[in-house]
Amino acid sequence: MDASDSDGKRRSVTAAPREEEGVEREVERAGSRHWRERWREQREECGRRSNAIVLPVIKDASTSQYVTQIYHGKPVNLVVDLGGPLIWIDCGSGQVSSSGGRLIRLPSQSIQCSKAVHDRGSKTCDVFPENRVTGLSARGDLVEDTLAVGSVDGSEAGAITAVDRFLLASVPSFLLQGLASGARGILGLGRTPLSLPSQLAASVGHHRKFFVCLSPSNGVVSTHNAPQDSIFGPEISKSLIYTPLIDNKNGDYIINIKSMKINSNPLSVNAPLTAKLSTVDPYTTMKSSIYETFTKAFTKAAESRNMKRVAPAAPFGVCFGSDQTDESGSVSGSAVPVIDLVLQSEMVKWRISGRNSMVRVNEEVVCLGFMDGGSDPVEPIVIGGFQLEDNLLEFDFGTSMLGFTSLGQTGCSNFVVKESL
Repeated sequence: MDASDSDGKRRSVTAAPREEEGVEREVERAGSRHWRERWREQREECGRRSNAIVLPVIKDASTSQYVTQIYHGKPVNLVVDLGGPLIWIDCGSGQVSSSGGRLIRLPSQSIQCSKAVHDRGSKTCDVFPENRVTGLSARGDLVEDTLAVGSVDGSEAGAITAVDRFLLASVPSFLLQGLASGARGILGLGRTPLSLPSQLAASVGHHRKFFVCLSPSNGVVSTHNAPQDSIFGPEISKSLIYTPLIDNKNGDYIINIKSMKINSNPLSVNAPLTAKLSTVDPYTTMKSSIYETFTKAFTKAAESRNMKRVAPAAPFGVCFGSDQTDESGSVSGSAVPVIDLVLQSEMVKWRISGRNSMVRVNEEVVCLGFMDGGSDPVEPIVIGGFQLEDNLLEFDFGTSMLGFTSLGQTGCSNFVVKESL
């Protein structure tokens, strides 16, 4: 689903030589008609009850961002923002809707607009989407349109579920700065009324929960009707460990950390701490004082196991010579210290082993994938995408709980429904 894949799909429609700009517009309209017909067929055949919504996710190698795809008149690549409040898309200067017409801006006094943080002094519903990769924000228009997402009905993958009257923001093109090549916006999964999970729960009838399973290659975001519909299977779902999510005004997913340990040895940090989960931060960041304590303890534990420290390789601050690797080149082995984030009790731990703590820079060097987040960050710890990989995560809005389990050697890439999208 990288840019080349998406372009490849467009080429299947635009294979005829272009003689003028008018031809290109006709092709786009033809593509829109094609997808509208597929959506209509799916609605007639499956109604509004697909067993599971499945969004395949690809990790972009150049940016370490996680990219998925939806349909908005045509396939659209979006960067996944776990805590993002809504979906925003650069719809182009013409603001074309999924039906090929112009997008209709919602009134400021509408019920739909009341679900968003908006400019109350404007006649139309002006919102302020943020690119949380760069920190840029811009005025955008809240609009209502039809989107389509990949789904699984029974054992059949590759279906498409249409969601009518979906609320999203149309934004100016400059907000795309810093996003993966080919991405046209952000897919927000946060705990807000306008995020994808919230709108799917309201329109498709799924439970108010969703699952994220990221990997260095292929991953997935999924919702479903019932436990038996999970693409991950009942055994893995039963292995989930749960910890409470902390309420916050931004819709982010934040947990409490009671203490931190390296090789079972507690760190001397002021606890409890809060940690935000993020897919737009490639690596975990820590407040400077925590980072200093953490890296000193990790280095001491690593050197006691004969890991040799070497000069740091940007952007990392702590690096070692590499000889603890598995057959795939990933960092593993008993020499790498084990990191434990102790949550609400000593019995509930998020364990981070070598495959999620050490980043291979080249054949000779591996680095600790944790970064200095500065002296005054909003959250003292942000758990980044690299540390989330190959963990199954369940975000339950109803119970305000996070479920998590490591998939180990199984990995998240084994759960990709390849027929979808």
